[in-house]
Amino acid sequence: TKSMSPVLAGFLGAGLLVLVVLVLVLLWSFCQRRYCSSRYKLHADRYCDAEDPPYRFIHMLKGISIYPESLSGSKRVRLVRDADHSLLDGTRLDGQLQMGHLAQPSGPAPSSLPVRAEYSSESSPESGSDPGSDQDVALGTLSLTVDYNFPKKALVVTVVGARGLPALNQDSADPYVKMTILPEKKHRVKTRVMRRTLDPVFDETFSFYGVAYSALPELTLHFLVLSFDRFARDDVIGEALVPLRGVDPSTGRVHLTQDITKRSPQSDSCGELLASLCYQPVSHRLSVVVLKARHLPNMDPSLTANPYVKVNVYYGRKRIAKKKTHVKKSTLNPVFNESFIYDIPPDLLPEIRLELLVLDFDRTTKNQVLGRLELGLSSPCASAAEHWSEVCRNPRRQISKWHSLSHF
Repeated sequence: TKSMSPVLAGFLGAGLLVLVVLVLVLLWSFCQRRYCSSRYKLHADRYCDAEDPPYRFIHMLKGISIYPESLSGSKRVRLVRDADHSLLDGTRLDGQLQMGHLAQPSGPAPSSLPVRAEYSSESSPESGSDPGSDQDVALGTLSLTVDYNFPKKALVVTVVGARGLPALNQDSADPYVKMTILPEKKHRVKTRVMRRTLDPVFDETFSFYGVAYSALPELTLHFLVLSFDRFARDDVIGEALVPLRGVDPSTGRVHLTQDITKRSPQSDSCGELLASLCYQPVSHRLSVVVLKARHLPNMDPSLTANPYVKVNVYYGRKRIAKKKTHVKKSTLNPVFNESFIYDIPPDLLPEIRLELLVLDFDRTTKNQVLGRLELGLSSPCASAAEHWSEVCRNPRRQISKWHSLSHF
């Protein structure tokens, strides 16, 4: 037999080696992708839906899904009582929601669900405030510097740090600062989160271009100091207002220290939301229809808002369900026409609260809340409480009303 040429054998061996390496690389890539996908889905229930893309700027997020899911099917929540009148899980086999961890302990008649501490700020933002407290109580101090870059026509603000902040969680806090320029609110920035400290040092500089030096006396710097919470709503520590009238950065950087005070209620309009409610006592079904909104505020003048509505359902102080509508692109007067159905016994209806949050969807940063509406007998809004009371008094009747949105 004729022997194979050494050159040909070398080429065949090299080709075989390349083929083996390529197959191994493809197998490794496939296994790595499967591992990452399974790991992401494993933590999806704790943070967000499995189909959502990974977050950017995760230190600014609260660990909740900011990508509204599609409402392809009817999603329902069911609360039932057993023979002992204790609150149990309602199980459905058609892909509807199942409420877990709501079992009432045996003993006296149930009045409310046990409430964990982390739900108190989320359910009632003003529950911890004293109605008789002074609005100007100091909550620490904020240090900053103001400078002006004449060649670039830019206002330069450095958030140096804060001192003496109140402790919120376990004798500490995770503070960060949001800043905007009033009255236009054209610029919105925020610092990074500082972990477990009451005296954070940010030392972050922000340049605001297009701000004329002659307009500085008419502007006011607004700082909102918050404490980051990954699993609930971020806690508002306080705010600081720094009027630029009398501040002259023409000769160099100006160092300022401002007291942080309790956040004052804002009077500017957040728009209105049209919601429709109906309760069916026979089937124990509460139907919530988010119809439309109008006159929503535009947070960014260069872009039109992309609003959607997040519906939270509370029993007492515990959130038992959350759902979202689709995002409506580039409009301040969106029309949603989306319904949500919840199975609730009649005796629990007076204790149920609905929180409707209108948010501006953004793929790159944390979604901003445009306005908030609370429906229930305990609602601070008189029209919302009357709406809920009318629904309870008139079963099987669809009742729609416009409500003014409040600040979040």
